[in-house]
Amino acid sequence: MTTTLTPALAWRRLREGNDRFVAGESSHPNQDASRRSSLVENQHPFAVIFGCADSRLAAEIIFDLGLGDAFVVRTAGQVMDDAVLGSLEYSISVLGVPLIVVLGHDNCGAVTATKTAVETGEMPVGFMRSLVERITPSVLTSLRNDQHEVNDMVVENVKQTSQRLVDSSKVISEAVGSGRAAVIGLAYRLAEGRADLVSGIGEL
Repeated sequence: MTTTLTPALAWRRLREGNDRFVAGESSHPNQDASRRSSLVENQHPFAVIFGCADSRLAAEIIFDLGLGDAFVVRTAGQVMDDAVLGSLEYSISVLGVPLIVVLGHDNCGAVTATKTAVETGEMPVGFMRSLVERITPSVLTSLRNDQHEVNDMVVENVKQTSQRLVDSSKVISEAVGSGRAAVIGLAYRLAEGRADLVSGIGEL
């Protein structure tokens, strides 16, 4: 069955799943053997979730989803690179997913490390430096706006990442421009389990 969800309906479905999770009433849909069998030949996810790799941010759990529901891409601090963009473009152009979710969370370690690097001038070693370099514009924007808390910087990073996706990818920008897809930014609160909408690009 091909998904025909609009971006707005896809977002509503995610929101309803998150409400169940927050309330402790998750229904754990699409996790049985028959669902597994039905997906062998193809998949029709209704959302692509580009989130932080943090172990507390398991997308299928916090949105109460099952097999075949979401196409998930995760990196520390939801930092974007060519592989991420290629994966997201695949979800839009091949799978026809109507909604891209950029998912950040409070107390993010990657954003915290970037805040520390900006304040001290000391960069981390190895490939962690690449993460910090890519998150630095969001931290600097927050500081310029007199927002000094890590969680403010997390929200700014979600917003900037969402905009960069659209700016960087012709496939994504055309899908958003035609109304076939939308990009939303969510900030997840670890204690409450709630994902709050912080930005939106396209029609919802």
